Amino acid sequence: MIKEISPEKTVLSELKSMLVDFKAHCVFWPLAIAGLFFDLWTKHAVFKMLEPDEAYVVINGFLELVIRENNGAAWSIFSGKTTLLIAVASIAMLAIIIFFIFSGKQPRIIHIAMGLFAGGVSGNLYDRIFNEGHVRDFVRVYYKGFEWPTFNVADSMLCIGVGLLIISTIFFTEKPAQTHDQPQK
Repeated sequence: MIKEISPEKTVLSELKSMLVDFKAHCVFWPLAIAGLFFDLWTKHAVFKMLEPDEAYVVINGFLELVIRENNGAAWSIFSGKTTLLIAVASIAMLAIIIFFIFSGKQPRIIHIAMGLFAGGVSGNLYDRIFNEGHVRDFVRVYYKGFEWPTFNVADSMLCIGVGLLIISTIFFTEKPAQTHDQPQK
């Protein structure tokens, strides 16, 4: 006798296979929460320590802590568009969590990157909501005539997350199987 499998069971098992395991949650959530708290703590500490026009030199001619506020996105794009930026960050946060939950058996580096994204987005989103639409930045990197836009820990987490995704794409993406029709190298 052949036992038929109901379509509901196959859909449920397929959906279940897409969900992340417990270890992934043990990576993502601590990174996201610790990242958020570290970002907010560093912003609070630097903004409490420095006056608006004061700088604390970390490495002379290269790195210092300053107080800056940005009411736009990266490089002040969309300055003054607080509602739009809050909406985009909120949607991004939701997308990050959904992508993480349904990332299944992705390499752990993906879960780390998603945790960093969640911490970074939520840190800057917190600022936009509770700091009159401004994100607090304080890391200034410069050398001779060159100056990188001032940034914060949340921005750093986002950049590291992007770097990890690039690394995962290069080293952890499965190569398509070669067929007999393709020329050998």
